Amino acid sequence: MNALQRRGACPALSTPMQTGDGLLVRLNPVAGGLSPKALIGLSESAARHGNGIMEITARGSIQIRGLTAASASQLAADVNALSIAVRTGVPVETGPLAGLDSHEIADPRPLAEAIRGAIEKADLAGKLGPKVSVVVDGGGAIGLDAILADIRLVAVQGGGNARWHLSTGGTAITARPLALLDEAAACDATLVILQAIATRGRESRARDLPVPLAFATSPAGNAATLSERRRPTDSIPIGILPLASHTHAVGIALPFGSMPAESIAKLCSEAAACGTDEIRPAPRRVLLFLGLTKEACTDLQQAASTLGFVTDAADPRLHIAACPGEPACASSRIATREIAETVASTHAGLLDGSFTLHISGCAKGCAHPATAALTLIGGENGAGLVVDGTAKALPPRYSPRYEAARGLGRVAALAGSARHDNETVAACLARLGEAAITEAFGRLGTD
Repeated sequence: MNALQRRGACPALSTPMQTGDGLLVRLNPVAGGLSPKALIGLSESAARHGNGIMEITARGSIQIRGLTAASASQLAADVNALSIAVRTGVPVETGPLAGLDSHEIADPRPLAEAIRGAIEKADLAGKLGPKVSVVVDGGGAIGLDAILADIRLVAVQGGGNARWHLSTGGTAITARPLALLDEAAACDATLVILQAIATRGRESRARDLPVPLAFATSPAGNAATLSERRRPTDSIPIGILPLASHTHAVGIALPFGSMPAESIAKLCSEAAACGTDEIRPAPRRVLLFLGLTKEACTDLQQAASTLGFVTDAADPRLHIAACPGEPACASSRIATREIAETVASTHAGLLDGSFTLHISGCAKGCAHPATAALTLIGGENGAGLVVDGTAKALPPRYSPRYEAARGLGRVAALAGSARHDNETVAACLARLGEAAITEAFGRLGTD
């Protein structure tokens, strides 16, 4: 199979995945985080053996790109030498501050460990597809509502003992609510659902299952009641967060999810000097630096900003999904990051947070597989714009590649002039429609 056909694969350290810029590996530390020294060592290894770019994914995994078969083995040896233990098997994910968040409803780690043990005992890992996953969300400052999962378990406070809201097949908004369960029953129910998925084959997901009758109702309430208990979609964990240990964490994001490994190593050195004892990758392409005073958090934010990281939740770069692009990826037809930086700095009005602007170097759409209000795609005919679609769609209008950022600027100007009071950009674009948007994008010589 080629790389495009294998998009369902998970590029773990032991099974790197071929991409347009070489092999890709994805790491999830067993302990949840790394010491500054270990992350510096990993960054240095990524610079030696890969293309010098490191990423934090939307789910909070560490990715290293541009590897060869030989250098991937060398990277694995370095990971072992650094004593970095990484998770394998079915992902059972908890929040990045699990057990440390002072606002957590329940510590999700015991339930997550029980589920991992049950999966191992039942020998399910090899029978499930590589994308099947479980989320165990204890609540608190950093929720996992936006993370897709086959099975979701979310802590709900009830009468002194936390219970677990079980749902399947989606995000917190789209998943199918099934039951409220205690911890032991939640573990048992998770195993039953995973076994049902495995029975249908490695291509099966929880969304393919009929409603499990054993969990269709619950003494705690019906599906509608359970649905109302879910939190709103979580925000990007940037800024200073209090911890249960009376210390603080500070969230710092990688612009477009990636940075040169050298810059990450420099930030880790600054973090160590500020007193950081642990660094945890977090959802939404963020690194969390733990064990700091408030003053040290502020000092680290200043250092990170100087290095080019995102330290402000209002930064427009947070609302752009961009793959590595040219010259990092051989499959790309446009310089995605250069375009993204230009749009963020000169047309920030387009990026009000109501939608994600997707800039894709080719039709694979690695950075944002889902539908986006606007998707810029590099292709043989130049840069194309898709409205309310994915990178796999055929653009109705193209512009020369060198005009791509200007074309998006014309779309920004159109939206800015057409927006009603209190109307989001996303709503405005939907009202304007594809024809008007793509006509503005492809119109040359009008800037």
